[in-house]
Amino acid sequence: MKGYLIFIIIYAIILILAGFFVKKYVKGAADFFVAGRKLNSKLLCTTLIAANIGAGSTVGITGIAYKYGVSSYWWIFMSAIGTAVLAFLVGPKIWEKSMKYNLYTLGDYLDIRYSKYFKGAISIMMTIGTLALFAGQLMGIAWILDVTSGIDKNIGILIGAVVVVLYFSSGGLLSSAIVNVLELVIIILGFIIAVPYCIKSVNGFSGLHTAILNNLPANEGVNYFSLKGIGISTIVGWFLMLTPSFFISPGLIGKVYGAKDMKTIKKGAGICAVVQGLFAFLPTILGMCAFAVFPNLNQQELALPMVMKNLMPFSVSALALAAIFAAEVSTADAVLYMLTTTFTEDIYKTFINPKIEDKKLLKAGRIVTIVGGILGVAMAFILPNIITALSIFYTLMSVSLTVPLLFGLFSEKPNTKIAFTSSIIGIIVTLYLQFQNNDKGIWILNAQSTGILCSLIVMIIFLALKKEIRT
Repeated sequence: MKGYLIFIIIYAIILILAGFFVKKYVKGAADFFVAGRKLNSKLLCTTLIAANIGAGSTVGITGIAYKYGVSSYWWIFMSAIGTAVLAFLVGPKIWEKSMKYNLYTLGDYLDIRYSKYFKGAISIMMTIGTLALFAGQLMGIAWILDVTSGIDKNIGILIGAVVVVLYFSSGGLLSSAIVNVLELVIIILGFIIAVPYCIKSVNGFSGLHTAILNNLPANEGVNYFSLKGIGISTIVGWFLMLTPSFFISPGLIGKVYGAKDMKTIKKGAGICAVVQGLFAFLPTILGMCAFAVFPNLNQQELALPMVMKNLMPFSVSALALAAIFAAEVSTADAVLYMLTTTFTEDIYKTFINPKIEDKKLLKAGRIVTIVGGILGVAMAFILPNIITALSIFYTLMSVSLTVPLLFGLFSEKPNTKIAFTSSIIGIIVTLYLQFQNNDKGIWILNAQSTGILCSLIVMIIFLALKKEIRT
């Protein structure tokens, strides 16, 4: 156990030092928030992949695959579709706006397109949801430290927060982009090497199939190896929850703002989408291997660190565990970036101190990063599991933003009142169905999917009424 802990500590120190090294290049808020708008396609691609492959795509999906099998693949695949939409549709369009109006955040766009009050309302919801998402990443880090070194979950959460806050507060998006290159190499290399060892440990794919069938009741084997095994309603729900989340996320939009030109966005985010789609197979296979060897785990989220630690030699497992740690930390810094920019730019500068100087805004961003880290730790202590934390964020974000953002980007017709109404009704419907109808929506849809659909219907109806009034 000490060997694993030493390996991870050394890796964490390297990340922190890299963050402090980049600090000297951060001269103002533009460098901190949008990396000076000078990210090339390689840096944009790596920082997007590092943000998109985190606790949900590693610990969370391996846990779902442990329980449901092949169909867990859809979680990451749906996010890859969202990234493709960001690359070729939403990203280039909103980047043009960011260059024209010198935007730092998604909230800045909502301000110029609708109003600062719509921006404020969305930003408050995003702050709450982002704290939950950050908590989810910290919980993923804690699970790794728990399994590898026996460190208490709460202590692991604190360690993860300290590492992320220290290196991100130093250089913001610029340090994040540089550090993400190292993290991505570790993530991809670690998972690619881990899968063959795990497959070999269960005597190949045929041995995996046999072991899983032996661990399941006779009537459940077919579903475990089926792409629709988790249920069509769940898959549709993931599509409507995750796909929009990966092209409307304030954190991802902010990274797109940092691109040096439109071609960079299409190439960098496009490659990211392909990598996500291919990567989706890896945690799925690892989760199934975990079930084949350890069918009686008390918590499914232990599946990934268990296979990494027990199904391969130390040198390989140390790299693999570092890959998980890198995945969690890289996404945690992306989430902290989202939280920092949303609160600092969209709430503090807009409503509290509009005349703040650039250097003071940079200082405020660093303070918010530290405070956000503390609040994220507190939330991680309270929330039951990673997927719960992620779902809070994705629900708030996708229901409130999907329809107003898309219609706002590609049509001049929606106004502030229509955007407000569609968002509010979508959220009300979602919350009602979640808490009063056991998360069930209409037909095969879940609460969140129904909320997005209602938001869309409201937008279309109001636009039609607006047209009738004018004619």
